[in-house]
Amino acid sequence: MENTTYYAHPSAIVDEGCTIGNGTKIWHFTHIMPKCIIGEGCNIGQNVVISPEVVLGKNVKIQNNVSIYTGVTCDDDVFLGPSMVFTNVINPRSAINRKSEYAKTHVGKGATIGANATIVCGHDIGAFAFIGAGAVVTKNIPPYSLWVGNPAKQIGWMSEYGHQLSFNHEGIAECPESKDQYKLHNGSVSKIQ
Repeated sequence: MENTTYYAHPSAIVDEGCTIGNGTKIWHFTHIMPKCIIGEGCNIGQNVVISPEVVLGKNVKIQNNVSIYTGVTCDDDVFLGPSMVFTNVINPRSAINRKSEYAKTHVGKGATIGANATIVCGHDIGAFAFIGAGAVVTKNIPPYSLWVGNPAKQIGWMSEYGHQLSFNHEGIAECPESKDQYKLHNGSVSKIQ
């Protein structure tokens, strides 16, 4: 390990060749495999597997029983709910080695993926998107969008604070907590600066 200013529970396994940021916490029975890059201030729950070459930004929160496979990158402030999973091969077969076919998945800043959700590889999750519990994502997810179901379908838009947005006739919505305003235009949402 290149950095020793993090906490790992004695039952956790952190393989050689990882870079782990200051203040990160790694909990019980978790396995961090070689060549991972984990940012500062992350919290990695119990029984998590992080495969080789995964990249996590700062302040990523990973709940218990999550599997993050090679090909996944997460920006800062991502939340991964309990028992959610990423895949990395579209058509797996036990008898056929497809390691050269791993598809990439990128999770944008501030996105939330709910408990037991599955993210099928090769699909990106936009910044501040919200994937509901148990959803199965089979397409790219736009920033600020809210998705639920199997297969996941968009049912709305979310603020950076995690509140569902209600747009007025001018396409403007305000987050009730932060008072930030958002604009809906041509099927996408952006924060008004």
